[in-house]
Amino acid sequence: MDRLALPAVLLGLGVILLALWLEGGQLASLLNGPALLIVVGGSLVATLAQCPWGRFQRWLTLCRWLASPPRQDLDGLSDNLQFWSQQCRNQGLLALEEVSDDYPDPFVRKGLQLLVDGAPPEQLRDLLESDLYLQQDGDYKAADIFQMMGGYAPTMGILGAVLGLIQAMGQLTNPEALGSGIATAFVATIYGVAFANLIFLPLGGRLHAIIDARSRYQEAAIVGLMSLGLGEHPAKVAMKLQSYQDH
Repeated sequence: MDRLALPAVLLGLGVILLALWLEGGQLASLLNGPALLIVVGGSLVATLAQCPWGRFQRWLTLCRWLASPPRQDLDGLSDNLQFWSQQCRNQGLLALEEVSDDYPDPFVRKGLQLLVDGAPPEQLRDLLESDLYLQQDGDYKAADIFQMMGGYAPTMGILGAVLGLIQAMGQLTNPEALGSGIATAFVATIYGVAFANLIFLPLGGRLHAIIDARSRYQEAAIVGLMSLGLGEHPAKVAMKLQSYQDH
């Protein structure tokens, strides 16, 4: 998984600012604290009111993946599974006992421990697939917080615009205050649309892609671990995993 999510967001914002500058606008005109508070703060509060706290905590964890995605080394996994397959054919499943205690990936480590404990391949698959689907479902729901915020942001922008116009209408005899109110109105609308379409929705989509890649890695691990339990040849293990490596 690449690390383009945050640079792409910054590039999108940069394009908007460049267009404003080319049209002769002032970049400082887009800096408006109240509008930012209304859009970002309002979207966040509305989302918090909708989703459980545990899901929000999981979302905070997933946000770190945008800067540093979890490493899904399918080639390395395939190499390890082929090596373990040869070991199991020579020494039996107990040859996995040492690696099952300290393998860094907890999902694969659990599968190795199940094999060492004598779990049949069908039971191993059922247990690991249950873990995979529950984790996947929880991660997708947490990632959808970005989608929720993307839905609320434009509405919060409209709310900020209305508040700015109310302020402006109350200051018709004061040109400076009138200008400030109108500026807040238009900037809030821009913030609402920009945050939704340049930040919240794209980052939500990127998290979904990361979760997809992680799930594919774990599905490949299940296939490979079942092959170990069945005592299959390393070449057959590699063949089974090839389709996962091609995507």
